[in-house]
Amino acid sequence: MNHVTLGQSDLRVTPICLGTMTFGEQVAQAEAHQILDRAVERGINFIDTAEMYSVPTRAETYGSTETIIGHWFAAQPQRRQQVVLATKVAGPSRGMHWVREGLGMTPADIEASCNASLRRLQTDVIDLYQIHWPERHVPMFGGLYYDPSKETSQTPIHDQLQALERLVKAGKVRAIGLSNETPYGVHEFVRLAEQHGLPRVATVQNVYCLIARGLENALDETLHRLGVSLLAYSPLGFGLLTGKYDQSGTSGPDAPADGRIARFESVRKQRWGRAEAYASALRYNALARDHGLTPTQLALAFCYTKWQVASTIIGVTSLAQLDEDIDAFQVKLSGEVLAEIDKIRWVDRDYAN
Repeated sequence: MNHVTLGQSDLRVTPICLGTMTFGEQVAQAEAHQILDRAVERGINFIDTAEMYSVPTRAETYGSTETIIGHWFAAQPQRRQQVVLATKVAGPSRGMHWVREGLGMTPADIEASCNASLRRLQTDVIDLYQIHWPERHVPMFGGLYYDPSKETSQTPIHDQLQALERLVKAGKVRAIGLSNETPYGVHEFVRLAEQHGLPRVATVQNVYCLIARGLENALDETLHRLGVSLLAYSPLGFGLLTGKYDQSGTSGPDAPADGRIARFESVRKQRWGRAEAYASALRYNALARDHGLTPTQLALAFCYTKWQVASTIIGVTSLAQLDEDIDAFQVKLSGEVLAEIDKIRWVDRDYAN
């Protein structure tokens, strides 16, 4: 598997990244360590986590995913040198009092969160430290419209960058990134970094999949022109693009009990629970089968081969799922299939954006 450089950093990663938000909720520690071992054995060198994981986030499991990964490093110290480790500082808590008190994300919050992540991960340095969602009020996780009247920002982007710079200078962070960002946010982070000699963002981690291609409406140009790499998350549309919901007749409560959408009430209220997103997924899944592919193969091959994507983040709950997702890297989509994908999008647009 080839390696790609993230932005203008010195981080070299595989085009597949192992996401870990299932560790500590759907996946127990022993199984999580098996998945981590298999991923490295199969050539993946990139692991992504976050302080708020596992998901769905709650006080009882806050930090559990980082803790599980930290135990893996402690048990096999050589593993830390074999992977590029990414984690995230949560944005404004918005009711998640167990993350932090208050509404904002101050420089002190950023530094405290980083230090706590380092302890849980049992490492001296985080290779890629990302802001999980903007400190500004922006539409995300299925929100459609920007509303200036809801702005609650208390910490300017310049101050956030200065906090991240202190972490870089202290040797605790190698490179920085953003997540769930807008074109404005990326431009402003890069502009201020270049103007004031502060760390430059290397990556943006945003949703990107067959039923959520809104990134192609402006953000992809921003990333290309500014030299920032995309880390695509939810390539399987929270399971909608695997085909496992196709016979349920709904993406809501009647979905398979072991599926994420059935387990996570909050998700059903966001983009993945929309009837339109489910109907669109059905069309893509049928297209895959019409061309001798599984829905998973189609969805992952789409992300794996798009010029916009530097690395695709896969989340799994078993070794079988991991192998299936990695094997899909060998799938090449024909021009005919790609044309059919665009035909569906012309009608459906991006219902899960």
